[in-house]
Amino acid sequence: MIAKVIVDVANSKTDRSYDYLIPDEWTSFIEKGMRVIVPFNNRNVQGFVVDLEEHSTVPNLKKIKKFVDMSPVLTGELLDLGFWLSEAALCFKITALQAMLPVALKARYKKQLERVQADMLPKEVNDLFQKNDLIDWDEVIKLPAGLLKQIQKLIKAGAMKMVTEIKDRTTSKTIKVVKPAMGKNDLLKEIETLTPRAKKQKEILEWFLVHFAEIPSNELLMKLHATRSTLKALINKQILVENDRKIYRDPYEAASFKQTEPLALTDIQQKAIQPILSSVENSEQEIFLLHGVTGSGKTEIYLQSIQSVLEKGKEAIMLVPEISLTPQIVQRFKERFGSDVAVLHSGLSAGEKYDEWLKIHRKEVKVVVGARSAIFAPFENIGMIIIDEEHESSYKQEENPRYHARDVAEWRSKYHQCPLILGSATPSLESYARSQKNVYHLSELTERIHSQSMPEVMIVDMREELREGNRSIFSRILIEKIKEKLDRKEQCVLFLNRRGYSTFIMCRDCGYVAECPHCDISLTYHKNKNTLKCHYCGFEEMAPNRCPDCGSQHIRFFGTGTQKVEEELTKLMPEARIIRMDVDTTSRKGAHEKLLSAFANKQGDILLGTQMIAKGLDFPDVTLVGVIAADTMLNLPDFRAAERTFQLLTQVSGRAGRHKLQGEVIVQSYNPEHYSIQLASGHNYTSFYLTEMKARKAHAYPPYYYLTLITVSHPELMKVIAVAEKITSRLKKELSNKAIVLGPAASVIPRIKDRYRYQCMIKYKNEPNLFHALKSILNQYENELGNSGLQIVIDSNPYMLM
Repeated sequence: MIAKVIVDVANSKTDRSYDYLIPDEWTSFIEKGMRVIVPFNNRNVQGFVVDLEEHSTVPNLKKIKKFVDMSPVLTGELLDLGFWLSEAALCFKITALQAMLPVALKARYKKQLERVQADMLPKEVNDLFQKNDLIDWDEVIKLPAGLLKQIQKLIKAGAMKMVTEIKDRTTSKTIKVVKPAMGKNDLLKEIETLTPRAKKQKEILEWFLVHFAEIPSNELLMKLHATRSTLKALINKQILVENDRKIYRDPYEAASFKQTEPLALTDIQQKAIQPILSSVENSEQEIFLLHGVTGSGKTEIYLQSIQSVLEKGKEAIMLVPEISLTPQIVQRFKERFGSDVAVLHSGLSAGEKYDEWLKIHRKEVKVVVGARSAIFAPFENIGMIIIDEEHESSYKQEENPRYHARDVAEWRSKYHQCPLILGSATPSLESYARSQKNVYHLSELTERIHSQSMPEVMIVDMREELREGNRSIFSRILIEKIKEKLDRKEQCVLFLNRRGYSTFIMCRDCGYVAECPHCDISLTYHKNKNTLKCHYCGFEEMAPNRCPDCGSQHIRFFGTGTQKVEEELTKLMPEARIIRMDVDTTSRKGAHEKLLSAFANKQGDILLGTQMIAKGLDFPDVTLVGVIAADTMLNLPDFRAAERTFQLLTQVSGRAGRHKLQGEVIVQSYNPEHYSIQLASGHNYTSFYLTEMKARKAHAYPPYYYLTLITVSHPELMKVIAVAEKITSRLKKELSNKAIVLGPAASVIPRIKDRYRYQCMIKYKNEPNLFHALKSILNQYENELGNSGLQIVIDSNPYMLM
């Protein structure tokens, strides 16, 4: 029997499957999707079995050395998806396959076989276990083929299971469990031999006579109010036996979730959910764009749609854009579906992610809630995929493989013939354009729940404030409104999409600006540590008291970050309790949940933060949202700048007045006439879509054209320019005259981490030669990639142009 294996060597010459002989004793249980150890170029490497065949045309095949898994870690569907992804994202097959697994499975680990139900095991299997319920994996693979086949069936029956102790990255979580070391009759005899003074020992043994089951040691001691020494005496007498048992790490162990029932839907919600339920019932693949204003009840539609999927015995994947959305969404899902929910996002430790993935792999859950990578959840019977806030750029991975979760979701929904729901108050122009052409089914929720009115939005021209002598960060009306809300015991949200204290520092005498020595970007000042920091490479240094160039003491701070806003607020309103949420305050594990819980429990009056507070949050007492600088993103050199500004303003405005209290929004801007700010203030998505589409058409940008961005980087500037020019010249020759090839040109930030960067952009509608041309470019420079420091990054449909 032959196994076709993709080896863990990321190289274009090895980017294919290799044939290996399966040893005779393993032929009956090696399956597609398992990981194996194989000899390759005089060393052993790990690989994925992607196919099995009876014969091979290759002579003198080498044998598989070891198998890593007892059951496949990748389903047949995920293998097919990996091959598709390697072409769509122009990456190696091994890179695509590894992207689907949790980090813990890529680390070093110790594997063991655990006995779960001894009474279900035949004697020859039970005899393998000596003092405890675990056998090392290296011992298992030495067993005869017949015994291995038996073990495989017992694992499927639940009598045994594979357990993995993660090395380096994390360790397994264990608890002490105790159980009888003998049968009931022998236990009864032992009770009779106890003296009257051993009263607690007798109680413990009588408990086991009644229950005769394994129990966590601490739980038993608490139940019977016994001491550890009492239990230890029975273990020493070999009447009871105590083992370590591996348990799931539960990131929500301390949280309590009350069961909730489905809410009554409004007529508009009912109209929106009906075609979705019909698609579920008929197992039809259809893509729905759920365009609903903030607070219109999209989440309840998600929950009830998933309920219909679970009733059919199928599974569901729910994606949320980033970690800040996760706590409230997880609560809603855990309260509705309880232990059927697994959670996957970047805020979990490697061990927690692995345990959540294991629950999915073992079919112990039916719903996954998570960020981008959760789209690879190893479900085999998917009935629905939902992408909430589908416009979010965080669904695009900026590292290899450069995939968009929406594209992967479309592929999986076709494979399973199930509906895909894309939800947003501000859909991406690409998605809304597809709905206008009936590629997506458009469902619109035009009203908030209970006909609650949208918040009133006031735009403040900060140029006028400046002319009238107000040099503060805050307009007078914003300060007045904040004080008014605080007096009423209501809450406020303040949004500024820039962290740190000041954007840059400058000498007023000579004009010196502190810049990163490794990147062509100014350093941001962080006052709490009195440091200057680069947000691109992480470089950090102490802030100078004097100008390093001219020695002047006239160092001044320019620009405003969240730290500065917090300081100014504290001066103006010392009684206000401020909770700040940005990358600096949420870097520790669990910080998001802690800060949001504090605000939800009225331990804070003002929630101040970056874009992580702009969407998905729902607090009943928030009646004022203040946008400190609406045009922060508007002036970026990116064709999506207006769209992102409109989306952020609309989303953050939607945090106000979501319940009984009326909401107000104050938007401060130095460019208040811009259509994205004006239309966001009126919650007018349709007008923004029509206006922005005209600009996109005029300048040949998506959704009228597809984009591919090629970025060349190297420590030497002349090398970058030479390679970028050769690539551009080659593309102009190989592509049709309908494709627009722009560049090469220096990137917006020409140098990051001591690497110079040049870019070339391709705009096209239909370019059949593109894939071949890009692939041949990568092959041409392969020997230089990595060895000489040259990097060529090809990004199809990029979301970051800087």
